[in-house]
Amino acid sequence: MPTEQEKVIKALQYAIQMEEDGKAFYQQSCGEASNELGRKLMESLAKQEDYHRAKFQNIYESLRKEHAWPKVDFKVDGGRTLRTVFAKQTEEGPVCAPGNDTELAVIQRAMKMEGDSYDFYHGRSEQADSSAEREFYETVAAEEWEHKLILTDYYEYLKEPAAWFVKTEKPSIDGGV
Repeated sequence: MPTEQEKVIKALQYAIQMEEDGKAFYQQSCGEASNELGRKLMESLAKQEDYHRAKFQNIYESLRKEHAWPKVDFKVDGGRTLRTVFAKQTEEGPVCAPGNDTELAVIQRAMKMEGDSYDFYHGRSEQADSSAEREFYETVAAEEWEHKLILTDYYEYLKEPAAWFVKTEKPSIDGGV
């Protein structure tokens, strides 16, 4: 029967692999993007996956040496970087053409990956033995959820750009003079 320490180490190994796989997926997806916004969004997501992987790797190495969850300096931006990329691009450019089926499928896969990551990290937060471990997993889970929301927004943008702008911008017709 594995010890709690072994379970935590195994979970960290799994998290590192998920983040590596996510980075590789987003890097490959840059080529699938039909517009600059998609490429920038995928590049930003790849960087964030790499940042997460590095944090998990540091925790893993520390845990193997010290046998206790370390204090982690983990700064997240709550999706501000990704939302800024999205907002800037939609402000700068006209409504893009709808995404093709391949690109939409890539975004759907990315949304599922982020949702699965959220589920895993949220589950780990509930199993955590220390408050530092719990807080770390809760923070990562929240960031993965934010990634999913941003990808969902981008999916809607690609699926029906004009409808997305109407919903997001909430334009009104002013009949006044």
